[in-house]
Amino acid sequence: MFAYIVKRILAIFPILLGASFLVFSMVYMIPGDPAQIILGQGATEEAIESMRAELGLNEPFIAQYGIWLFGVLQGDLGMSIAMRIPVTDFLFPKLINTLILTGGALAICLLGGVLVGVVAALRKYTLFDRIAMFIAQFGANTPVFWLAILLMWLFSLQLGWFPTIGMYDYREGFSVIGLLEHLLLPAFATACVSLAVIARLTRSSMIDVLNKEFMQTFRANGISESRIVAKHGFRNILAPLLNMTGLQIGYLLGGAIFVEVVFSWPGIGSQLFTSINAQDIPMIQAGILFIAITFVVINLIMDIVVTTLNPRMRQ
Repeated sequence: MFAYIVKRILAIFPILLGASFLVFSMVYMIPGDPAQIILGQGATEEAIESMRAELGLNEPFIAQYGIWLFGVLQGDLGMSIAMRIPVTDFLFPKLINTLILTGGALAICLLGGVLVGVVAALRKYTLFDRIAMFIAQFGANTPVFWLAILLMWLFSLQLGWFPTIGMYDYREGFSVIGLLEHLLLPAFATACVSLAVIARLTRSSMIDVLNKEFMQTFRANGISESRIVAKHGFRNILAPLLNMTGLQIGYLLGGAIFVEVVFSWPGIGSQLFTSINAQDIPMIQAGILFIAITFVVINLIMDIVVTTLNPRMRQ
C-alpha cells in the first residue's frame, strides 16, 4: 500500500507540470500588453519598452515560462498588475473562501444525493422513484449560473429568507450563523448538478448490490432490510461513490466560479472575473493554477481512500 501511495504522489508532478504549462500558455495568448496596462494609455513607447524589459516580456515564450515556473516553485506568483501587491498574499484567502463554498456544496450533494438515491432504490419503479429521477435528470442539465440567479430572485429578493450577496454581514462582523446564512443558497446552486449525478449513481449501485446473491442469503437468514442496506449495502457502494465524488469536486470548483460572481462571494471565481476584466495576467494565472492544484490534490486523496477500501483497484 505504501508503494502504491508513493507512486500516486510521484505521478501528480508531471500532471501539475503539464497543468502549469497549459495555464501559462492560455493566459499568454490573451490579447493586451501588460506593460501598457501598468503604465496607462498615455505612456510613451520608450517607457513601455522599458517596462516590458523589466517584466521579461521581451524574452522568448519558453524563457518566460521558465522564469514564471521558477518563481512558482519558490512560492512567488508575481505582482498583481492592477493592484501592485503580491498575488500569493492576496489570492490565498480567496482560495480558502472558495474551498468553504465548495465544501458546503459537497456536503449538500453527498447528503442529499445519497439519501434520495437510497430511498429511490428501495422504492424502485414507484411514483417517488420516477419523480426523484426526473428531477435529478432535470437538475443534471440545469446551468449553474441560471439556477443561482433563480434562487437569488426567489429566496432572497422575493421571499427575503436569505441574504443576497457576500459571505457575511460586514456591518455585524464575522459569525458562524451569518456565514451559514450566506452560504446556503450559493452552496445549493453549486451542488445541484453533482447532487443529481450522485443520486442517480447511488440508486443504480444500490439496486445492483441489493440484487446480489449474498444479499438474498442475508434475507433468508432473517436479517432486516434496514440492516442489510445500512451495513452491507453502503459498504459495497462506497468505493464507486467516493470515486464519483472525487470527479464531482472538480465540477463543484468550476461551478463555484460562476456562483461566486452571482452572489458576490469573495472567492477565487469572483476575483478571476475581476482580473479578466482588468487583464491582470499574474492574478489570472495564479487563480487558475490554484484551482488546478486543488483539483489534482483532492483527486489524489480520493484515489488513495478508494484504494484503501478496495485493494483490487491497485491493479
